[in-house]
Amino acid sequence: MRMPRSAAWWIIPVIVLVIAAVGGALWWMSADPALSAPAPSGPGGAGTARGEILRTALAVGAGVGAAVTLMLAFRRQRHQEIATAHATHDATERRVTDLYTKAAEQLGHEAAAVRLAGLYALERLAQDNPGHRQTIVNVICAYLRMPYTPPEPAPVPDPERDRKAALQAARRRYQAARAGISLPAEPAPQERAGDREGEVQVRLTAQRILTAHLRDEHPADQRSTLPAAPAFWEGMRLDLTGATLIDFDLTGGHVTEALFNKATFIGFTRFDAATFTKNAEFREATFTENVRFTRATFTKNAWFVMATFTEGAGFIRTTFTGNAWFAGATFTKAAGLGGAVVNDPAADHAWPDGWCVEVTPEGTGHLIREEADGVPAGED
Repeated sequence: MRMPRSAAWWIIPVIVLVIAAVGGALWWMSADPALSAPAPSGPGGAGTARGEILRTALAVGAGVGAAVTLMLAFRRQRHQEIATAHATHDATERRVTDLYTKAAEQLGHEAAAVRLAGLYALERLAQDNPGHRQTIVNVICAYLRMPYTPPEPAPVPDPERDRKAALQAARRRYQAARAGISLPAEPAPQERAGDREGEVQVRLTAQRILTAHLRDEHPADQRSTLPAAPAFWEGMRLDLTGATLIDFDLTGGHVTEALFNKATFIGFTRFDAATFTKNAEFREATFTENVRFTRATFTKNAWFVMATFTEGAGFIRTTFTGNAWFAGATFTKAAGLGGAVVNDPAADHAWPDGWCVEVTPEGTGHLIREEADGVPAGED
């Protein structure tokens, strides 16, 4: 908002304008032959004509002054409205900042329930304030990028073993008490099982918040004509470099850019029908179990360089519009790339060993499996 000018900047031009209006009116009326004709003889005739001219000129000046005053009043009112709008916007931004700060602080709390509350507070804040969605997505991604070691499976309960351990501990305490020896207190566990399980739930919730708001429920052929769903956060970028993701499910998601470099995917991972409108990077990513990219669309470049697929990997009917690199990727078990479509077969691609592109009459390409002697073996 521009700062208002000083009062002198307005007063002097107004005075000059009024004087000019009065002088112009006097000159025009004096030049009019009907008004400048000799006044009728008699007492007060000439004075009456000059008085009428003067009153008319002063009325013109008063009208000009009133118009300028009205303009200044409108300007003052407009300035007050703009100032009120700015004050309201600043108050809203301060409120959003306070809520964002408190929610972000909750993510650092030691209790899993408080961290969950912080995630839900951030989700609500992003839903109500579209301009802050990318920042909040960045915060959630940063939480998922924090170092994390999944808990080991709980040991199988053995009541007999637990009973023997309890008896041995009781015997040691009894013998120490009879000998007058005080045993040191047993050290408290560094991390309770509930805390480990709570962190798993927090991370699963963070993943669900991201994936739920990256899905557009409209049919693919109507997304360009229908407005986006209220819960859909359009144009988001994901940076999950080095993150540990558990049962990550981005089915039907729409992401502008996705970075999963050196990420570890634990459990069943799904990218079915996902759309990446810009680059998607999975460099050196590790998939410990099955992963599916069925009917996924990579509009720009897709990097799977040095990625490791421990279990099955399905890229069935996946569409690669830009370049695709699988150089150095390791598929421990079966890799399904059958039916994948390559829009530009002549582009810079690096497919997994044993796969090649068969160019169709339409100019696109289909990934097919080839045998050792180079003869195509068909889709798989």
